[in-house]
Amino acid sequence: MSQTQSTIKAALWMGGSITSFLTMTVAGRAIMPELHVFQVMEMRSVIGWFLLLPLVLASGGFAVMRTRRPALHVGRNVVHYAGQFAWLQALTMIPLAQLMSIEFTSPIWGALLAAFFLGERLTVRKAAAIAFGLVGVIIIVRPGATAVDPGHLIILAGAVCFGASVVMVKSLTRTDSVVAIIFWMMVVQTLIGLVPAIAVWRTPTPEMWPWILLVSFTGMSSHFCMARALWHAEAMVVMPMDFLRLPLSALIGVLLYSEQIDVYTAVGATLILAGNLFNLRRNVRAVEAAAP
Repeated sequence: MSQTQSTIKAALWMGGSITSFLTMTVAGRAIMPELHVFQVMEMRSVIGWFLLLPLVLASGGFAVMRTRRPALHVGRNVVHYAGQFAWLQALTMIPLAQLMSIEFTSPIWGALLAAFFLGERLTVRKAAAIAFGLVGVIIIVRPGATAVDPGHLIILAGAVCFGASVVMVKSLTRTDSVVAIIFWMMVVQTLIGLVPAIAVWRTPTPEMWPWILLVSFTGMSSHFCMARALWHAEAMVVMPMDFLRLPLSALIGVLLYSEQIDVYTAVGATLILAGNLFNLRRNVRAVEAAAP
């Protein structure tokens, strides 16, 4: 397969991932006023487990899902569960453009955490990327100039959790398959959320079920499509495509929810994306230098 064909296939799979994520965003906004976050997350995990089951069986069954690092799976999913909770909680609290902008700081937090916990070197470029991200968040939130919206702080905490989760997944991929990692994500998060979900349980109305199924399916398909995209092309080719989620989310906010995009959000989002691209460019140069 030629490099051009691989890039085209990666772009198509990323299109599926972005479409899935945006669909999940709209479905999540439809659900959240009716159901508690704990219940939504529990239903997503349970339904997602059944959606994953055919892939588990095709990969060799439950026997190959065994892991030698159960503690790391539990720790990773506690952090990831907290990040998902924060994302869903903030989904209806702040405009989509601000939500996505702050969420995109997660790779920056991941780079910082990887330096501490995986021993990766914190280069000048990584430090600059972190600085870009922090300044971008400050411009969006503007502490002191206006009252800080709790939604900003919640999604910022969620972005840190997502960054930590990525670092732990990076470690898990050294010993466990992607299917096994997702399998244990569904199992552990189902167990974590069971009691809280029962405590706030409300029987969904018939009108809610299509949205619930959409959230469950797109939550799986977004990860699957991105994994397929990464199989066809390098991360430095695939990940810039994911940045399209930010302007598309902002467009959905304008068209569906009549949200306005102010200059502070635009400038802050630009700085956050610039920090990600700056760090990504470092990786590209490193690969080019290592190439024979």
